[in-house]
Amino acid sequence: MKHTRTYLFIFLLLGGLLPGCIDKSKRLPSLRETFSKTDKNPFGTNIAYRQLEAMYYNNTIHDKKESFSKTWRKITDRSSLYVCIAPALFVNEDEVDAMMDYVGEGNDLFISAGHIDELLLKRTGCQEKFSVIWLDDMFDSMKNTITKPVAEPESLYAYYYLPFRNYFSDIDSSNTRVLGLNENKQPNLIVYFYGKGKLFLHCDPRAFSNYFLLKENNYKYMQDVLAYTSNTPDHVYWDDYYNKINYRNDNRDFSAFREIMKHPPLVYAFWLLILLLMLYILFGAKRIQRIIEQRKANENTSVTFTETIGRLYLQKKNNKNISDKMVTYFNEYIRNRYFLNTNQVNDDFISLLSRKSGVERNMVESLYRTIVDAQNSPTMNDYQLLSLNEQIQKFHKTRN
Repeated sequence: MKHTRTYLFIFLLLGGLLPGCIDKSKRLPSLRETFSKTDKNPFGTNIAYRQLEAMYYNNTIHDKKESFSKTWRKITDRSSLYVCIAPALFVNEDEVDAMMDYVGEGNDLFISAGHIDELLLKRTGCQEKFSVIWLDDMFDSMKNTITKPVAEPESLYAYYYLPFRNYFSDIDSSNTRVLGLNENKQPNLIVYFYGKGKLFLHCDPRAFSNYFLLKENNYKYMQDVLAYTSNTPDHVYWDDYYNKINYRNDNRDFSAFREIMKHPPLVYAFWLLILLLMLYILFGAKRIQRIIEQRKANENTSVTFTETIGRLYLQKKNNKNISDKMVTYFNEYIRNRYFLNTNQVNDDFISLLSRKSGVERNMVESLYRTIVDAQNSPTMNDYQLLSLNEQIQKFHKTRN
């Protein structure tokens, strides 16, 4: 374990020292295709940017670091030049619309990219073809040609690296012209006339790299290409956005409402949905009733009150008081129901009560005999109270 740690330490130490021991002057430069204006490696565009400044010395080059749709919202040019050099150009519908609007207003848009998004190519009515490059082709002397104005002879430009073999096909000659050819005589630079302006498409951005432009007289290639643009543009813009984008973001500047408005069936469905929603809110609000809280049912407190009073009398053992109240309530009941005078209890009263209530005479007579005894007795024991209560309850059960 101890030796393992020692070997690991030595390995890390050598790994950190070796890069410093290597002669930096003999290192190969980065071949990464950034096409950035600040990149001085072979496939940056520092030379192209400086050459653009020299070609349009009367203009200040404006760097743009946002999508074209946002750029077009902030400018109102009618005779300007926009230069975009990128490994690949990925754009969405909004950006394509902005590009075409920019060109239609009389501006020139120059795009050089190894892969140009099909959304933009569809607007120009052409396609881009990609050729397979083998390793043995890398350092062959390949020539990139451009078609110059008719009055001038054709020029050839070459370098030692990957050949320029991408090209455009299915070109609509009614509004498109071929301005440049590759070594196979295939078009790699075209101009599309739209509105008052021109859209330039170039499919080999390495032709604007530091390495290519510094090769012999290749710097003239950029001059020949941009010679087709306006000589005195109002503004010159350099794109510093799309050379860093490696995918199409369809949600960039996306608006769901705008997308719906593009399709008439969706427009009708959208407004119909809004109308139905408004009708539902208008008529549905009248039908909806507020939730009514459930109220607790009223309790019959009379029974509870009676039971409570009864328990109080029972706890005090005041049987006499209880019997007096039972007799009073019973006589009150007889007076109210049968309209009889309970102050005079005699044979006539017994007979009338028996006849009106349907209770046998001897039961009525026995009940009132118990009532008279309870009223005359100074005290009442439990047996007498229960007997009185049973007779009163029996009367209520047998009456009509």
